[in-house]
Amino acid sequence: MNHAPENGLRWGLYGLVIAAAAGVMAGRLLAVNSVDRVQLERYLYRQYLQGRRQNWQLQRPFLSANDRSRWATVRALVEHGTYEIDRIITEPNWDTIDKVRHPNAQGEMRFYSSKPPLLATLVAGPYWVIHRLTGATLGQYPWTIGRGLLFLVNWLPMLGYLAVVAWLGQRLSRSLWTQMAVLVAAGFGTFLTTFVVALNNHLPAAVSVAVSLMMLYRIWHAQGRWRDFFLGGLFSAFAAACDLPALSFCALATAVAGWCNWRQVLRGWLPGVAVVAVAFFGTNYLAHQSLRPPYAHRQPGDNWYDYPGSYWREENRQGIDRGEPSRWVYAFHITLGHHGVFSLTPIWVLSVVGAGMSLRRRHSGFVSMCGLMTLVLLVVVLGFYIARPQMDRNYGGMTSGFRWAFWLIPLLLVCSYPALDFLGQRRWGRWLVAALLALSALSASYPTWNPWVHPWIYRALEHWGWLG
Repeated sequence: MNHAPENGLRWGLYGLVIAAAAGVMAGRLLAVNSVDRVQLERYLYRQYLQGRRQNWQLQRPFLSANDRSRWATVRALVEHGTYEIDRIITEPNWDTIDKVRHPNAQGEMRFYSSKPPLLATLVAGPYWVIHRLTGATLGQYPWTIGRGLLFLVNWLPMLGYLAVVAWLGQRLSRSLWTQMAVLVAAGFGTFLTTFVVALNNHLPAAVSVAVSLMMLYRIWHAQGRWRDFFLGGLFSAFAAACDLPALSFCALATAVAGWCNWRQVLRGWLPGVAVVAVAFFGTNYLAHQSLRPPYAHRQPGDNWYDYPGSYWREENRQGIDRGEPSRWVYAFHITLGHHGVFSLTPIWVLSVVGAGMSLRRRHSGFVSMCGLMTLVLLVVVLGFYIARPQMDRNYGGMTSGFRWAFWLIPLLLVCSYPALDFLGQRRWGRWLVAALLALSALSASYPTWNPWVHPWIYRALEHWGWLG
């Protein structure tokens, strides 16, 4: 009996897992650092007790001004019953630069998170239960409660996301090797797993896009039930509520669903969108007495970011937050450079190729639709950020990847199927995919414990003196 085809498939699958593990190990090796903040903090604390210094705390309960901004809102809501974060940010290690200042309902100037309040309001729900049952606060137990909440709002949704990727894979490719390649890429080779450790808007946006795609598949092939339309509209809108540029996906997905069955769109999809819209604008009004989120208040005479000591004043911005002066340089670096979508995660090159193949060969109706949608969205989203003024051309700030495009990841995975089906039938193709996957896993694992660091390409260019 000839077992060669079976052995080839088996070793092809082994190779995918080995390649992903190799990339993870390489990323951690490149990022290793001998600094032990725990021991250093203990040493500084001993000096503090001896009266030799005042500031000794180095460890922070959360990893960045970005996620502390949301955590501050969560604490303020549960512990003080308000969206005002003034009392929270005065505590040691709880301050954040991601804040705005404007009058409250009583006309008193107060600080608020600069992030739209819907996500923080949802996270405040389980924290309220913990606080009411135990009396414990995030200020007292930041590691225990904070990590527990992250397991609930990040880790569990990511498991569901991977299950959705596997569900779609079974239906979009007959090749087990292709299905495994996409699942391994989703689990090891993207920045979504990197950001599981931080409260952020990009992960729920991507998960929502994946669920919406699952509903679209059901609608595309079976016209779908009311529930499918409602959930599709709900999750596509929630993706937009988390990541504003995903509003373009919500609009295109609504058009696709309407092309399949416009009556069910009116009965199910649009009500789902409406639920999120009411929640988004409602929480924003409760927090700020305005329907517009904080980032829409940056005009002269109505600039919530302009207050004494604000980091976001032009003269106070530091490093990468000063913005890239050249649009051409910015366009290069967010695509092929130090924060590049394709340089940091080269597996996405296969997604673009696959999208083109699906349109040319009509691989399948659903994949072709996703391919066209993804190509349009890539042009729209990248073009949007390239067209921003210099102050906004900051690559997403101190971050390990171009985070504003992370919500596209589920679409990019779907588009990769035609290219992977083609390459999986060829030995050199499987080696190529393994190499691209290893490089992608390297980038995703380079931030060993904190996603709010510069990418490895950026650090390499700095080391070689090619960046100022």
